[in-house]
Amino acid sequence: MAMLPTLRQLQYLKLLAQHGSFSRAAEAAHVTQPTLSAGVQELEKILGAPMVDRNRSGVILTAAGAEAVARAGTILAQAEDLVQACRSAGQPLEGRLRLGVIPTIAPFLLPSALPVLRIRFPRLRLFLREEMTQRLIADLKAGVLDIVLIALPYDMSGLEWVHVADDELLAAFPAGHDLCGHAAVSAANLEGETLILLEDGHCLRDHALSACGLGPQKSTHEEGFAATSLATLVQMVGSGLGVTLLPSMAVDAGLARAAQVEVRPLNPELASREIVVAWRAGSTRATEGRLLAEIFAGR
Repeated sequence: MAMLPTLRQLQYLKLLAQHGSFSRAAEAAHVTQPTLSAGVQELEKILGAPMVDRNRSGVILTAAGAEAVARAGTILAQAEDLVQACRSAGQPLEGRLRLGVIPTIAPFLLPSALPVLRIRFPRLRLFLREEMTQRLIADLKAGVLDIVLIALPYDMSGLEWVHVADDELLAAFPAGHDLCGHAAVSAANLEGETLILLEDGHCLRDHALSACGLGPQKSTHEEGFAATSLATLVQMVGSGLGVTLLPSMAVDAGLARAAQVEVRPLNPELASREIVVAWRAGSTRATEGRLLAEIFAGR
């Protein structure tokens, strides 16, 4: 039977890739540098290929090393799932859970959901990370996160998910704007207006462009005219710089009231994003993901 790499050796390689030096990787692994170096050398013997190029400027992964790191991330994540599943067998939402949330959801769903979680699952140790969707999914697949709370549509290959809510997108414009006289606003009504969106990387930007019948690469009318957060976005709209689309959960939370902004539903078709809880396909977090979805949905 062929000799297989150990989880410890794969962990050493992953840390080496992350930190770019044997000394920093050894420090992160809480071992001596010779121990980590020996572990990587043994891994290279088992796999029959060099994993890293060692030079004065640091450590560079070989092609084989990059492939091994990519696969090691999946293996280590599954091993951690195994440990967590055994520790919390029959007792979901106990112990550590690392949850990632996108910035256009976190301020509006978490304030009401977190107190419920604390009461219903007092032994849960919840670690939160707020980040854009692409980074959250990458960290989820790499095992850095356990579950994410994100918005669809988005590429969900390799993931499983459960519905939380449909979040309608609303047209938003300065108080006193001509569109205030409309009961609902169509994409055609927004033509010719300066459309202000969040900066690239926010999935809400793509959802808003899609709702207006524009492609994801379509820029705003003013090059580089984008907001870094929804709070900034409504201030820009309220000061008369343009119009935008806002998720109804943000409007319900009072975001539009913070500035001189009016909102109207979009016509003719309801434009919305789907809020979901997602986890790695095959992960043992499915039960916990569904429980979290119920709480985030207010059930």
